[in-house]
Amino acid sequence: MSFARYGRISNMNPMEPTLLLSRSRVEVYVPALVRIPAGWFLMGCDTGQDNEKPVHRVWVDEFLLAARQVTNTDYCRFLRDTASSYPPPPFWSDPAFNHPEQPVVGVSWFEAVRYCEWLSASNGGNFRLPTEAEWERAARGGNKDAGALFPWGDAPPQSLPGYADRCAGHWQMGPEPVGRAESNAYGLFNMCDNVHEWCSDWYAADYYAVSPERNPRGPDSGERRSSRGGSWRHHIKISRCAARSSIPPEFKYADYGFRVACDAVIVAPLQSPEHRE
Repeated sequence: MSFARYGRISNMNPMEPTLLLSRSRVEVYVPALVRIPAGWFLMGCDTGQDNEKPVHRVWVDEFLLAARQVTNTDYCRFLRDTASSYPPPPFWSDPAFNHPEQPVVGVSWFEAVRYCEWLSASNGGNFRLPTEAEWERAARGGNKDAGALFPWGDAPPQSLPGYADRCAGHWQMGPEPVGRAESNAYGLFNMCDNVHEWCSDWYAADYYAVSPERNPRGPDSGERRSSRGGSWRHHIKISRCAARSSIPPEFKYADYGFRVACDAVIVAPLQSPEHRE
């Protein structure tokens, strides 16, 4: 898909979604996308859980990642266009979870994949869930401190301005509307907080010992799917960049959502993130 036909990909105003004109002249929705540059990074954490070890050098090709988690508004478009196929998630009508700009929750891995397939079919792109490696590289925001625990460095989340207010606000009962907190250096919102985000990989606790150096995509099979990021219902709401989690793909939890990734197409006039490595 040539995104140059439809508009810019940038992090200059990543909260603005894009309405694109398809060949049939019907408007279709595409989320705001941020270009994540190709490069090496150190994946994992020596001081983290056993499943985050060993720390290993990984190359990730350039890709595009949604600036924000998929919202109820976004998911409503999917439900509207596929009404005969997919029911609403189990928390769809719960006041704690149904604000239009809250991330959609209670979506299984299979439903997240179907959303990506629907988004791809509606506009000709190649939307998908990010791999664990892509997600961690994006969460780190190109931080020059290769071993930093969080996107901003090593300072604990409790030290961040506004953290206590967020905990006393929406996070008491559910996720907060997306994009209200500061983005990371790549222009991505809510990386490491709000809800766990499904990844495409199968999960294996010891995968890092055998992971390929370039573009790892997880084991060939498994019983659980990988996820990343923090959760509104955890004691500490913001996770470390390297923290891993997983659940069976059919599970539908109130603190599980997702964001979409897309293969990069190098065409003008795309703009890379302001942060340069």
